[in-house]
Amino acid sequence: MSKKLIGIDLGGTTVKLAILTETGEIQKKWSVLTDISEEGSKIVPSIVDSINEHIERYNMSKDDFIGIGMGSPGTVDRKNGTVVGAYNLNWKAMQPVKKLIESGTGIPFAIDNDANVAALGERWKGAGENEDNMAFLTLGTGVGGGIVAGGDLLHGTVGAAGEVGHITVDPEGYACTCGKNGCLETVASATGVVRLARDFADKYAGESKLKLAIDDGQLITAKDVFEFAKQNDELALIVVDKVAFYLGLACGNIANILNPSTIVIGGGVSNAGQFLIDKIRNYFNTFTFPAVQNSCEIRLAQLGNDAGVIGASSLIKEIVSKKMTL
Repeated sequence: MSKKLIGIDLGGTTVKLAILTETGEIQKKWSVLTDISEEGSKIVPSIVDSINEHIERYNMSKDDFIGIGMGSPGTVDRKNGTVVGAYNLNWKAMQPVKKLIESGTGIPFAIDNDANVAALGERWKGAGENEDNMAFLTLGTGVGGGIVAGGDLLHGTVGAAGEVGHITVDPEGYACTCGKNGCLETVASATGVVRLARDFADKYAGESKLKLAIDDGQLITAKDVFEFAKQNDELALIVVDKVAFYLGLACGNIANILNPSTIVIGGGVSNAGQFLIDKIRNYFNTFTFPAVQNSCEIRLAQLGNDAGVIGASSLIKEIVSKKMTL
């Protein structure tokens, strides 16, 4: 029987886990709640307990697994397997994740940033189609991403490569949590779309169901904005066009520098579908020169919530394959 992989997608609310084949097919998946009490000290022990419980439940042993891979928020030290600054997990101090999981399960472990891991998942089994040069943007509560160049995930000097959410798209724009102004995250995340809608509604004088909803004090979401736009609501179309402008500008800059064959867009905001992708593409064509424009596709992500566990498991797969080629 061929050996298996375990993938872990660590989030602020839940931890998603899966057992996969060497070729990245999910065989079993489950989740546990992320208990951030007591400075997050219960998170890793609960992951260890859950893995051991499921290994036993499926009549398996640690020897049946090649390894465990994890995607985590925060600043990840891949070599030492530690995480620091994952504030949504209440991890203020450095967490020795690799040490705890390897000692608790007896299975080799690897870790990377959660957005990087999602990029690997989409590259391996999703819209990236195993291409050597691709970029991934995830549009959720914030904007994250990952860059694959020459077949390798880019990390940079301090692991900050691929932080596409902090590309400046409006130097005089909204303040970002990172400390600077005009980041893509401030206008293309789910919260950013709503912020634009509220600001545009203040200045808009025409008829609009979106404006009526905002003026009525209703709690609108990014999904609502896109639904109104698909109904040809004029204000919603203005907002979506501005979001597409910012995303087209950011994707154009990424493509002009890296010349990827594919830019994959995922996360909750991408649920707007091809409607959004087509608008992004129009602006992308404006901001790229012909050789880049003609060699790059913009695609919707395909894996949804499975991208994290699939990409995490591929961390182990990559380590093993590189050792075999040495």
